[in-house]
Amino acid sequence: MTVAAGVFAPGHLGELTRLVPFEMVDDVLSSTRRTQSRVRLLPARVVMYLLLAGCLFAELGYQQVWRKLTSGLAGLPLVSPTGSALRQARQRLGPQPVQALFELLRGPAATSATHVRWRGLLVAAIDGTLLTVADSPANTGRYRRQRGNHGGSGYPQLRLSALLSCGTRSLIDAVFDPAAVGELDQARHLARSLRPGMLLLADRNYAAADLIATLAATGAHLLIRCKNGRKLPILRRYHDGSFTSLIGGLPIRVIDAQISITTTAGTHTGGYRLLTTLLDPDAHPAAELVRLYHQRWEIETAYLELKSSILAGRVLRARTPDGIQQEVYALLSVYQLLRTAMVDATDSRPGTDPDRASFTTALDTARNQVVQAAGVITDTVIDLVGVIGTHVLNHLLPDRRIRVKSRMIKRSNSKYQARGPTINRQTYKATTNIDIIGTDP
Repeated sequence: MTVAAGVFAPGHLGELTRLVPFEMVDDVLSSTRRTQSRVRLLPARVVMYLLLAGCLFAELGYQQVWRKLTSGLAGLPLVSPTGSALRQARQRLGPQPVQALFELLRGPAATSATHVRWRGLLVAAIDGTLLTVADSPANTGRYRRQRGNHGGSGYPQLRLSALLSCGTRSLIDAVFDPAAVGELDQARHLARSLRPGMLLLADRNYAAADLIATLAATGAHLLIRCKNGRKLPILRRYHDGSFTSLIGGLPIRVIDAQISITTTAGTHTGGYRLLTTLLDPDAHPAAELVRLYHQRWEIETAYLELKSSILAGRVLRARTPDGIQQEVYALLSVYQLLRTAMVDATDSRPGTDPDRASFTTALDTARNQVVQAAGVITDTVIDLVGVIGTHVLNHLLPDRRIRVKSRMIKRSNSKYQARGPTINRQTYKATTNIDIIGTDP
């Protein structure tokens, strides 16, 4: 056991401390002017790690999280703060340091794997989701309940939008607001992180002409689905079945395709219309772009890991808007740290697809390392794989199967049966067939 001295000893994140070391946290506190003027029993650095550890143990209150941080520190003189003391320490810290930490950590994970790029372009996806916050008077003043059937949502909600690297599922950027703020407004904010050399995948919600112009102005290329019936002028046809058109004065290449999924239960066929700023059909064939668009679902998997694996469907615990900001930025930071550890592991074994790394394995091992206060300070020889990476490599997932029903769950969240036709929850082996449709004049 090697940890910081004195009252700073509980300030760690187990082996993940290697990725967010003391120096980084201290610099963040200094830059946001949150370093304590005198050393308290709960220093600001310790409170930062407490917030991060709280996301690893989302089912526990902060006093129980404190016991996890200190359970491996037997023999050291430790304080036992009350719940009120921990709350006041978090309030003194404020959300700015945790936000600044996420700004340092965000970005595509560095990897030598070839799976993260397509024809030299970094493949990214953008989408939004909703998170549920605690129902308190302070929270409901900022985060309102969603309207809907049967009285709407029981809890206030916030909208989170993320820009994700599809190959590693690491966060390039993220923004969150009250649910009244739409995904398109958040996408305009996330455009700050788009660069030339990137290819952005998005669903039909993002096919608005003004937003396409905003995103394309960053220099990044786009591959966005739009409604099949959208009327677009045909300027030039290509040998691969695609054609060029104009949207808001911007040249766009349009690809119409029929995608068929065949299983033992039969064949289902649907139409897709894709818009792209990649105008050369020889350099970027239409059929390859249709297959590549499937990568957009990686962001749905990332939201599953955030909301189901880490939070386990729980409501965010903070009861004030500042506390919600703290918690969400801590949640995003912890997710990014786990993703970085997983990519470091798969990168150490050439040819291993980052998709095969198990997020649940990484999360469970990281929790155990916190409880044991293990790997907090590295030796002179740095092991990029570590215990977390070793467990990930020892329990690699099988190669990705074709997704037949993207949002289907095998077990209902409710004991009450939903009205309507019976849902078939069986898993099938599937074959995909793609036909590019040449448009008539």
